[in-house]
Amino acid sequence: MRRTRRTWWAGALLGALLLVGCGDPGSAPEDAPPAAAPEDPTGADTASPRPQADQNADRNADRNADRATGNPGTRAKNRAPRGAEKPPGHASGPGPRVLYLGDSLAMENQDVLGDLLRDQLAARYTSAPYSGTTLCDYLEGTGEDSLVPDRHKAATLVREVRPDYVVLQFWGNAWGYTPCMDGITYDKARGTYFSRYAADARRLTRQIGEAARDAGGERPKVVWVAQGPDAMTPDRVRRVNALYRQQATASGDVVSDAGRAVSPASGRYTWAEDLPCTAYERAHPAYCTERERGRTALHRPDDPLHFCLAPTTAKSRPCPVRSPGIRRIGQAITDTVGTQHRGDGT
Repeated sequence: MRRTRRTWWAGALLGALLLVGCGDPGSAPEDAPPAAAPEDPTGADTASPRPQADQNADRNADRNADRATGNPGTRAKNRAPRGAEKPPGHASGPGPRVLYLGDSLAMENQDVLGDLLRDQLAARYTSAPYSGTTLCDYLEGTGEDSLVPDRHKAATLVREVRPDYVVLQFWGNAWGYTPCMDGITYDKARGTYFSRYAADARRLTRQIGEAARDAGGERPKVVWVAQGPDAMTPDRVRRVNALYRQQATASGDVVSDAGRAVSPASGRYTWAEDLPCTAYERAHPAYCTERERGRTALHRPDDPLHFCLAPTTAKSRPCPVRSPGIRRIGQAITDTVGTQHRGDGT
């Protein structure tokens, strides 16, 4: 029975990977065709803070659900930089400037995280995730081998936005989807995969610091997001998270263990499709999807990787429906940035 379930998972995950290009390195072919690249995922926001994150998230979820069903109004204006007439992120306000980069998990999280950061920290927020990416895609100098255009490289955005915090959320894609990994995959060359990943983490951290210096500002704090359990290869995510911690320690940065918020209390790296509802979810029933059982869904039954409860689509998008796992992750990241910001006194 366990083997049958694992085989079913692999098939379901492969389908999701081919659609959105983010996933387990050993569960998809290296020659899989890339999904359509997002038009422009940057989301610099100049809105003033709003009082209640859950009310705002509910309103956004309703609007996004309308868009997802084909009603008038598209995401195009949200995919282009908001406030495009001026450099993204240069908004007035008391809170920290936060730049959010990452893969398809960041893509689906970006709207909810932005709402939480604005509502709770009065943050000025810019997001530029691209599905299917890994750290090397955001490095300057990768050229055509990258899924991220030059205008959205980490260093380029740091020079433009001058963030206080750069939040990096990467699952660890390495099954041959992104060409900048040079064909290095977890299943075929695990030692090389981890060595390369660690080297890219060091290089990306260095480029972020150099870009801030070039712009005449202080170095932003890098927030590495530790990932949740991997249904297929749990040890890979454990080791990727360890690399984040090592890099954060070496460079004076920080790790946000957002993955713990989507892990069972009994096992940090034990995958679960649903978990007991939190106090917040019980108080806001729309986020407690199985109230009679006191449990809430983190994943769709056909996608053990992503946390968006809407079906995956060929074109990457922020999640259009309320999804408890996404809110848990977003809240954990917001808590980390808030703790750091209060401690920094910036």
